[in-house]
Amino acid sequence: MKRFRQRFGEAIREAWLDRKQAMLVVDAAQFQAIALYARDDEKFNLLSDLTAVDWPKREKRFEVVLQLYSFAKNERLRLKCAAGEREAVPSVTGVWPAANWMERECYDMFGIVFEGHPDLKRILLPDEWQGYPLRKDYDILQQDEAWVRENLGIESGQ
Repeated sequence: MKRFRQRFGEAIREAWLDRKQAMLVVDAAQFQAIALYARDDEKFNLLSDLTAVDWPKREKRFEVVLQLYSFAKNERLRLKCAAGEREAVPSVTGVWPAANWMERECYDMFGIVFEGHPDLKRILLPDEWQGYPLRKDYDILQQDEAWVRENLGIESGQ
């Protein structure tokens, strides 16, 4: 964590250890550069997960969360950055190709746009699906009823 702070200064918003795992909250503008540094200099060569959390009452509603692993050091690192509802987050597909489908899933479920992603489109839901089901204010029953009626021509069993 110290080396991240030395290298990126104020772009490291918060840093702490939780059960021997480093947690860094970083500035979204430096997200890609910090990810690249984590991979190349700190040897966190595996992106094991990329997801998001919806905090609807926060000024910046979403937290994008990366879980990284270093085989060389046998350590884990969690990187987080906050994004507002209409703010894009830099894609890390150029750092870890595995991010491709994970970022698409975040886009599909939360509506988070990953700037620079090579093919950002829905991955789990039909293209015509309205809304983003993992947002806390999403009404899944209403969406399900409308989609079933329109696409299957029947009333939903919900």
